[in-house]
Formats: sequence, C-alpha cells, structure tokens
Amino acid sequence: MVQLLVKEESDYWIKIANSLSTQLKATAVERDSQAGLPDVEIQRLRETGLLSLVVPKEYGGAGATWIEALKVVQELSNADGSIGQLYGNHLNLTTLAQVSGTVDQKQRYYRETAEKNLFWANAINTRDTRLKITPDGEHFRVSGVKSFGTGVAIADLRVFSALQDGVELPFVFVIPKDRTGVASNQDWENIGQRRTDSDTFTFHDVLIKKDEILGYPHPPDGAFSTFLGIIAQLTKTYVYLGLAEGALTSAKQYTIEQTKPWITSGVDKATQDPYILYHYGNFWTQLQAAISLADKAAIQVQTAWEKEVNLTVAERGEVAISVFAAKAFATRIGLDITTSIFEVMGTRSTATKYGFDRYWRDLRTFTLHDPVDYKLRDIGNWVLTQELPLVTQYS
Repeated sequence: MVQLLVKEESDYWIKIANSLSTQLKATAVERDSQAGLPDVEIQRLRETGLLSLVVPKEYGGAGATWIEALKVVQELSNADGSIGQLYGNHLNLTTLAQVSGTVDQKQRYYRETAEKNLFWANAINTRDTRLKITPDGEHFRVSGVKSFGTGVAIADLRVFSALQDGVELPFVFVIPKDRTGVASNQDWENIGQRRTDSDTFTFHDVLIKKDEILGYPHPPDGAFSTFLGIIAQLTKTYVYLGLAEGALTSAKQYTIEQTKPWITSGVDKATQDPYILYHYGNFWTQLQAAISLADKAAIQVQTAWEKEVNLTVAERGEVAISVFAAKAFATRIGLDITTSIFEVMGTRSTATKYGFDRYWRDLRTFTLHDPVDYKLRDIGNWVLTQELPLVTQYS
C-alpha cells in the first residue's frame, strides 16, 4: 500500500514549490536569454529545503513519495523547463545508491544529501563511450570525454559512467565537485533548456576511489536494480506536463488581457470568440487527460518502488508500459499546445519580450532525449503480443 506524507506535509512542499515557481517565472525570459550556469536557480532550491524531498525520513529527509515529488517537478517546470529538468534529475540521483549501490552507499549518500543540503547532477549517458576507466592499485583513473553533463558544473555530487576495456557493463561513480582534473567545455548552446548548462566534460587522469564506484545491488540482475530508468522516464513526463501547463497559463492571461477579436467575429472581446473558446477547450481537455495518465502511472511507480527487491520482471514491465504511454501522450499534447497557443493570442504575442516561444523550445529540446516512437512501438508490441519492453537505460 502506498504511504503518502500526511496532508499537511504534502501541502507544505507544494506551497514551497508554488512560491519558488512564481519567483522563477518572473525572471524566466531574461534567464533563458542569458543561458549559462543555473546558479540562481540552484541556490533558490537550496533555500527551500526541496533538495532532500525524497530522502527517507530516517536519514533526515522529507520522505516524500514519487507521487508527491513529481508534482513538485511539474510545478517548477510550469515556470522554467530548465529548473524542472535539473530538479527532476537531482531527485532521481539522490536515490541512485538505493537502486544501484551497496547498503553502505545508500545510507551514506542519503545522510550526506540531507545533512549538507547537496545538489546532484550527472552525465551517465551510456551511449557516449569516450570516457575510459582503468585500475590504479585499489582505486581507478578516468580519462576522456563525456557529453550531456546536465547541471554538473554546479553540482555538489557528480555522477558519471565510464567503460573499462574488456568489461561490458559501464562503471557508474560519484565524485565531489572539487575533484581535480575535471573540466567543463562550456559548449551547451541549444535552442531550448538553455539554463541546464548541459556541457561536455573532459577528464584528465582523474582519481576515482574504490568506494565512489557504485557497488552492485543484491540481487544484481533483479528487476529493481534497473527500475530507476523507468522513474527517470516519468520524471521527464512531468517536466513536459509542467511546460505545457505553463504555456497554457501564460497564453490564457495574454488572451484575456491583450488579444483583440477578429474583425468579422461579431463579438466585442477575444474571450467571446467561438474559435478561441474551442481551442482553449481543446487545450485544457488534452492537458487534463495527459496529467491523469501520468498521475495513474505515478501511483504504479510508487507501488513498485515500495516492493524494492521483491519487484518482479513482469511487474516492472507493466509499469514501464504505463510510463511510456504517459510520456508519449504528454509529448504529443505538449508540442501541440506550445505551438498552437499563438493562434489564440495573435501576431503581437510573438514579440521577443514575452518569450512565449521558450515553452516550445524547451519542450522540443527535452522531448528529443530519447525517441518517443520507440515507446509507442514497445506499447504496440505489448498490446499485440504481451511482450514486455527490452530493459535499457531508457526503458
């Protein structure tokens, strides 16, 4: 049975997220234009206490469920897709040792995160094989390059993956911010998610201590050991939902305050135009359906999470199908809403001072993280053959 926080606690964190979201929205257009390091955003997160949201209470955290935490991700993404992604990644990574580490690592990283208010970021990306790890006595050395280091430049704890020659599975390790030999190439210049600072990083003979490499969970081949990949997919879904919600909220305010009715509409206000009303009705209905689908998947994710090592392969696969469906639908309706809002706002809404295009730019950039077509293929294969998705970093 899913154990939620008491209502007062859950409401408290949502109120904190709502307050932070309001602050971030006021400067979102300016920060998007500047791009660069998300220093202001991460400092605000530290001040709110949200960094230890999913850390269990016995280690000093808030002990929130994924159901509750993902609503915070959605709320922050409503204001700024970059901070939504950074925070969502952070939440996933704070639990990494519980899924893919030893008991000692789980306890250590949970306690340190809560006690020191630490922010996590990563460049795991196993498709990039340029980062190499070699033994050095009882420790290791890492050299090479790793791409998509989202938020890594400002993170207290940095998670990377590297390959050792002759070893099939990558090593995943956690190092502190002050570890020498790691340099950001400052090459993140994308159209969207501009404040994630997802640079490429170069390693020059970097020391990796033995206990910084995540040990194998028990059992190493159990369904739970790869379950964080499913949670990461749903976390992205809530970023998409937040962006779509933010776009719709901003468009609504603009339409009410500034949009003029068309000359042949026969009405006095844009809010009386039947075509504008139709589009807003469609936007809202699609968004509510997408949110409901994601919320249903979040309940399944939390139920599976609480089973830990008792989670079966079949149960994992069924949760994956639900998450894939939520992600695919959120992608589709999010892209539709973020591009179509201009049709109900009018020509003047395209002025750069409003920055309404950032919702689409952020969503278009982040939804390309991994192909949604393969999610739909996996769902179709399951519908017709009951075959569960192949387990990968993305599924």
